[in-house]
Amino acid sequence: MSNTRFDLTIRNGRISNADGTFHADIGVRNGVIVEIAPNLAAGTQDVDAAGRWVLPGGIDSHCHIEQLSGMGLMCADDFFSGTVSAAFGGTTTILSFAAQHRADNIPEVVAAYGKLAREKAVIDYGFHLILANPDETALREHLPQVIRDGITSLKVYMTYDKLKLDDYQLLEVMSVAGEEGALVMMHAENHDMIRWIAHRLLERGHVAPKFHAVAHDTLAECEATNRAIALARLADVPVLIVHVAGRETVEVIRNARRLGAAVYAESCPQYLFLEASDIDLPGMEGAKFCCSPPPRDADSQEAVWAGLKDGTLGVYSSDHAPYRFDASGKLPKGDATTFKEMANGVPGIELRLPLLFSEGVMNGRLSIEEFVALTSTNHARMYGLAPRKGAIAVGADADVVLWNPERSVTVGTAMLHDNVGYTPYEGRVLQGWPEMVFSRGRCVVADNTLQVERGSGQYIARGRPDPLTQRPTASPEQGRFSELVGLKRDH
Repeated sequence: MSNTRFDLTIRNGRISNADGTFHADIGVRNGVIVEIAPNLAAGTQDVDAAGRWVLPGGIDSHCHIEQLSGMGLMCADDFFSGTVSAAFGGTTTILSFAAQHRADNIPEVVAAYGKLAREKAVIDYGFHLILANPDETALREHLPQVIRDGITSLKVYMTYDKLKLDDYQLLEVMSVAGEEGALVMMHAENHDMIRWIAHRLLERGHVAPKFHAVAHDTLAECEATNRAIALARLADVPVLIVHVAGRETVEVIRNARRLGAAVYAESCPQYLFLEASDIDLPGMEGAKFCCSPPPRDADSQEAVWAGLKDGTLGVYSSDHAPYRFDASGKLPKGDATTFKEMANGVPGIELRLPLLFSEGVMNGRLSIEEFVALTSTNHARMYGLAPRKGAIAVGADADVVLWNPERSVTVGTAMLHDNVGYTPYEGRVLQGWPEMVFSRGRCVVADNTLQVERGSGQYIARGRPDPLTQRPTASPEQGRFSELVGLKRDH
């Protein structure tokens, strides 16, 4: 038996990482895992994990917190309520967004979001940069500096009037990101397809929330995804397609990967557990289920499950976009709000992991190792957080969650910790629940109670994302073109 003194021991647990499951004890000192072995000596805090599944803390790499939308609407969650909600759902690290709007100065945007999170977050956090104005100053000065300072991913939009970039701008952003070692994330929907359909719906008086799903046709997602991949191949950079919803889009990504394209992808709870038919409710109730892309149908749900299983969709995030069901969010014009005027997005930061644990692991769709990969390990590798995050391993941060697989929970708004006031998963019965949450060895949640103070989370400056270091070899034709136009880089 070891005689090493630990600040924390978690003993008698069933530990699962992405690469396997084993029984051992975990010894933690100064917030870091320093030993994993049987029969460790009890630490200052000693936790008996018998009967619990001991998993790496979840990483949610796509959530919108205290962010002003392109429509000028503020999220319902600030960095306190958002990170508290994440923690109660088993998440110990978030990557949210520092959102540039077109008149904004990027360094000022990053500083402002950093201050908000520093004062309020209860778990660790980092940022992606949303880039809406890739002018010369942004591309040559601000973006490279932000990347070097540890924000090694950025998100760009192919739709939304106040955020979208044209293809030339996208190529310029991709080129700089590749040179500087950042991953480009893309919201892929064809703006003009959506605009064309929406115009015809509105002029015919079809304004109810359910028509949001009609306007955001699956072809708009599929076409834009194909174009995003083509642009990334031309620029010779990897790309990640966020919030994949439709079957055809899953197939486009799978086929591109088979051909060697460096394309990665993410999906979210709403595309596994909601359908477009959920939006078809009386009055404005359907607005609670509206996000972009919208939920599709049962066929697309099965395609997303298959994509998560076979690696086509490598990360599972919440895309938590919390807007209240009132004039501050979903209903800026009350009952007269059209589907084009509603805030887009659904809450999900707290239920992301319990939903997938229950419906994926407990129902036999996913192994526990696949669950860990999709909810933690792959995020850490994708976004430059590994090896510090994403695994229960010596040298890693002690971000650990104890799950009770025997606990059954009926979802209700009152039990959640966000500031949204509703959940699209109301009444769903889930099997398995995260009961004890540790972040860097600190007990954050126990006995259904928050154990830490606001502002106790830490900012994580990230390294080079794995897709930038593990690149497929370009085709000879593409390689010659890249060299000709000065895009060829050492990988």
